[in-house]
Amino acid sequence: MNFPAFTDTYRQKGERKLLAAQLQKKGINDEKVLAVIAEVPRHFFFPKDFWDHAYEDKAFQIGAGQTISHPHTVAYQSQLLGISEGDVVLEIGTGSGYQTAVLLALGAEVYSIERQEELYEKTKALFNQLKLEAYLFFGDGSKGLAEKGPFDKIICTAGAPTIPTNLLAQLKITGKMVIPVGDEKNQKMNLVTRISEKEFHTQELETFRFVPLIGEQAW
Repeated sequence: MNFPAFTDTYRQKGERKLLAAQLQKKGINDEKVLAVIAEVPRHFFFPKDFWDHAYEDKAFQIGAGQTISHPHTVAYQSQLLGISEGDVVLEIGTGSGYQTAVLLALGAEVYSIERQEELYEKTKALFNQLKLEAYLFFGDGSKGLAEKGPFDKIICTAGAPTIPTNLLAQLKITGKMVIPVGDEKNQKMNLVTRISEKEFHTQELETFRFVPLIGEQAW
């Protein structure tokens, strides 16, 4: 990926490689995901005053009560999805746009919904600057985007009390969805695979802490 409008130094590139190595030690074993973590400049999605913190494996406040997720969380969800070139992906919660950029670098066609208008406008402007080609929408992510589906993969970057039925309905047969489900403090990552028109297989995995999903089929 080429980002001509922003500065990406040798030091920052080196920090990304170190971050990818750190994530590998934490259990991320998908070589494609690790390569993308080492490729996509996370600092572009931070305020410039905080670029020095961009390659720490930490979440960071980005305004409107939202955060940019830990790099480990981004890599973990991306690995679970198993993105193939050309997969059509629905992302619930655009946020800073970093996860979106990772999905694009993995070869996905991304439709992303953001509930907070301030973040939607900010990230849309950033994507225009970076010449990143994703389809960004402002609205209620819990409803999904039925008119653009069904989707090969769905990723939710906010915690939900249950899995929204709208999102299940928009998943292709054999498609996968990753979504954190639980209370407003802690959630279990759920990996949902659609087996048939009416059958889904759900696997409950590790515990995470996300900002809450807000919408008609959420909090």
